[in-house]
Amino acid sequence: MLEDYINKFKSLTISTLDENTAPFTSYAPFVKYNNKYYIYISSMAKHYQNLELNPLASLFFIEDESLCDNIFGRKRVVLQCKSEKLQRDNEEFENLAKQFEEKHGSTMKMLKTMKDFSFFEFSPYYGEAIFGFGEAYNVGGENFDKLIQRKKQKGHNK
Repeated sequence: MLEDYINKFKSLTISTLDENTAPFTSYAPFVKYNNKYYIYISSMAKHYQNLELNPLASLFFIEDESLCDNIFGRKRVVLQCKSEKLQRDNEEFENLAKQFEEKHGSTMKMLKTMKDFSFFEFSPYYGEAIFGFGEAYNVGGENFDKLIQRKKQKGHNK
């Protein structure tokens, strides 16, 4: 269920911390490959600078509000991650560029020639998923691809 949900997205919402530890949120196209998440961004992007200062980030996937049944119960997944900037011009770079081109189209052919762009790899270490009222899960497992039912707690009291 988690994999099916995330596979519907072409982009993710990313939150990073700036030089003053203030949160900054934007979006980036992504691919998931070998149980990790990848974005390809320019050194001019605020996230690039933030990730070089602090490798922790939050990735967020949320249901389009125009498609949801109830605005209070939008389906969503958040993954807390550690990131790493990857080297350019090696086999891993070419493989990721191919993955991006397959998912996002030919714009990647042009973008991969821009030397100020880099891939960042995100490895989840904690996550939560909400798939409706009463459907709250932790995300876990060796590859952070499993939904773990939360223990029943007292519900919303009036």
